[in-house]
Amino acid sequence: MADTTTHPSTSTSTSTDAAATAGAQDIAGVPTVIADEVDIIYRVNGTRTRGTATAALSRILRPGQAAKASGVRTVHAVKKVSFIAYKGEAIGLIGTNGSGKSTLLKAVAGLLPVENGKIYTNGQPSLLGVNAALMNDLTGERNVHLGGLAMGMSRAEIKERYAGIVDFSGINEKGDFITLPMRTYSSGMAARLRFSIAAAKDHDVLLIDEALATGDRAFQRRSEARIRELRKEAGTVFLVSHNNKSIRDTCERVLWLERGVLRMDGPTDEVLKEYEAFTSGKK
Repeated sequence: MADTTTHPSTSTSTSTDAAATAGAQDIAGVPTVIADEVDIIYRVNGTRTRGTATAALSRILRPGQAAKASGVRTVHAVKKVSFIAYKGEAIGLIGTNGSGKSTLLKAVAGLLPVENGKIYTNGQPSLLGVNAALMNDLTGERNVHLGGLAMGMSRAEIKERYAGIVDFSGINEKGDFITLPMRTYSSGMAARLRFSIAAAKDHDVLLIDEALATGDRAFQRRSEARIRELRKEAGTVFLVSHNNKSIRDTCERVLWLERGVLRMDGPTDEVLKEYEAFTSGKK
């Protein structure tokens, strides 16, 4: 794990069955992501001003004064968040809009810096979101190849898995859409293709941001089944969703973020019960 140490096993056993059980526990107990007192702060320009290079340099040299003068304000998106994720876990991230869920995922993926604290990862995190970049002017077929290469698959692996990716996405159920440019796709079709490309590879850590919100129920069931397969292959999955049923069907653990604060971390049913009471105004 980058910048951290592996936690040694302390279990012992004298029987074959017990040893096998302990071994399985050791594998499941390997941490894949550690967030340690993580703060993430955005700096937003309140006004846009034109000025000289000298003025710009002064803002760099005196950032505190520059912030006051230019109307820059800070948004504390994630506040002192700590958790440990383990191999084989599927973890849901829930919270009302603006609670910091997507921000936290981007930080775990290495796409956003943390202001304070540390994030340690074991393996390469892969972020899949509804805005994951594919090339709109290229065909779906070409995007499958480019997306596979971007995830580290070889050309031979992409060729081997291509038909499965297309079938999983359902892109061709109503026509030969895979040969058309991505700009002709609906948002749901594009999201399904993105997920299908990402799900074709086994991941150390897969971060999914609302990617299951689009598509019909049949596709959601296929996606949830694939997430369970990824877990069995010793990967870790994080799922951001406003669909509590998807969280229940997919995840056994939930992190609840509210206003950037980790309000609860525990078994899915327990956390969702509290969250649903909160959002219904009972608390």
